[in-house]
Amino acid sequence: LGACANKPKTDDITGSIRNPFSTTENDPRRDAERFGDEYRRNPADAQVAMAYAQALRRSEQHEQAVAVLEQATIKNPRHQGLAGEYGRALAEAGRLQQALEVLSRAHTPDQPDWRVLNAQGAINDQLGNYKAARNYYKSALKIAPDEPSILSNLGLSYILSKELKLAETTLRRASANPRAEKRVRQNLALSLALQGKFDEAEKIAAGDLPPEEASANIAALRDMIRQQQQPRGALPKQS
Repeated sequence: LGACANKPKTDDITGSIRNPFSTTENDPRRDAERFGDEYRRNPADAQVAMAYAQALRRSEQHEQAVAVLEQATIKNPRHQGLAGEYGRALAEAGRLQQALEVLSRAHTPDQPDWRVLNAQGAINDQLGNYKAARNYYKSALKIAPDEPSILSNLGLSYILSKELKLAETTLRRASANPRAEKRVRQNLALSLALQGKFDEAEKIAAGDLPPEEASANIAALRDMIRQQQQPRGALPKQS
């Protein structure tokens, strides 16, 4: 399972897992160019800085997004929404401890933000602090019950700690929500495949992916699991 680990995506759904069933978003370069022009005209505008940084993050320009949000935060030190975006960008750039410190300023105990709690949970998962991560997710669910992005992250947390039945149950609950995005269903497919439920996993994956791609992903995951289950030093079986 360790082969699936990857840096978290801390927008609304934070994957602490690299999912072979994930689909790509539309090309964000046009948005980055448009918001970049607006940002250069008014770099102190928090909303413009956040929109520009989000486009940069979607195009994998994480360090540039961090730089934009760092400057905007200096100009708007009390803007909690900006602090939340800055913290998520730091996490995606791999600067996890700094991200946690920034996110702690993005909301207050008397006015918690479930999106920030969700991001704090995902970062703790990436650091291996599963218990702390789940406390954040449970706090977030008190504010936004049955929110699929929180449940999806909780399910991924269970995958990381190899509690696969709990992962499946949680991700089924997330997928049942009409507001669940396709990547939530792909996380459910991942949890099923990791338990050897390949047929059901492929069926769910094929709902959002071309059938050939879903089949190829299942085959790759079968091979990965089979290799990990072989005793160390064992030779592969000859056909």
